[in-house]
Amino acid sequence: MFGLIGHLTSLEHAQSVAEQLGYPEYAEQGIDFWCSAPPVLLEEFTVKSITGKTIEGAYIESCFLPEMLASRRAKAAVRKILNAMALAQKQGINITALGGFSSIVFEEFNLKESKQVRDVELEFERFTTGNTHTAYVIVRQVEQASAQLGIDLAKATVAVVGATGDIGSAVCRWLDQKTSVADLLLVARNQERLQALQAELGRGKILALEEALVEADILVWVASIPKSLEIKVETLKKPCLIIDGGYPKNLGTKIQHPEITVLKGGIVEHSLDISWTIMEIVNMDAPARQMFACFAEAMLLEFEDCQTNYSWGRNQITPERMEKIGEFSIKHGFKPLI
Repeated sequence: MFGLIGHLTSLEHAQSVAEQLGYPEYAEQGIDFWCSAPPVLLEEFTVKSITGKTIEGAYIESCFLPEMLASRRAKAAVRKILNAMALAQKQGINITALGGFSSIVFEEFNLKESKQVRDVELEFERFTTGNTHTAYVIVRQVEQASAQLGIDLAKATVAVVGATGDIGSAVCRWLDQKTSVADLLLVARNQERLQALQAELGRGKILALEEALVEADILVWVASIPKSLEIKVETLKKPCLIIDGGYPKNLGTKIQHPEITVLKGGIVEHSLDISWTIMEIVNMDAPARQMFACFAEAMLLEFEDCQTNYSWGRNQITPERMEKIGEFSIKHGFKPLI
């Protein structure tokens, strides 16, 4: 059995779907209440591969909300993720994907030092961040969508916002080694990490976001998007391809222009329907088939009887591992959303 650990996008979102989740008493509650709410196994379902193999899965709602980080309730955020992992393990789940901010909280707060969660000693080989599959899907979206738009990668400038993160650095390595991208722009907050990535790649120009936006033919956004962010559409190149790999995905509402294409990054579509409700709750356009690529990674590992932490640790993703998970993805009927 595989598991998915997820969370809702905001307090407002959580309140609006509480009744749909089966917890109407949560609908009027504020952030303090959600900080104390325990993780819940919301639903179980089956997924069928185009090979004919069927697997069973479960979705665990961590009750973590991004506001817990913004409002400095870091201890609550940590507790949420660890408790959700402990619940998955107690359910006997073989491999569980940490979706959304779950993997970020795990890495940023070094939760690998917190193996003991009450009566459960976490077995980290049971968990994967799903970032390798997410990175693979994003680069395939870049390659396929740019071809459709007539953007020649051999002449294109690609900016990666969040370049030093786990997914961002993997995207940069792929673009450097597997494509003929003309120029690579590296954007992130941590200058030391940026310089280390630039040295590793042996290329790439370190720029501030404002500078990169006006130079990029393709913008890969794999960082959190501040609500206050304002992007002047008139300064962007036309045509321009934007891959919105953030969570929640809201660049499509901030940037609207007939010559600018915004794709929901890191989303895959399965060839067969899945009877579940969680993708309706997070507003997927085709909830029976579409999902986050990180979730799909857990499915792929279960399909392949490879229940191990395929994606684990910061900046360990290689193009070779991306290609391997990509092979699994194609084999079992998943394709990048274009």
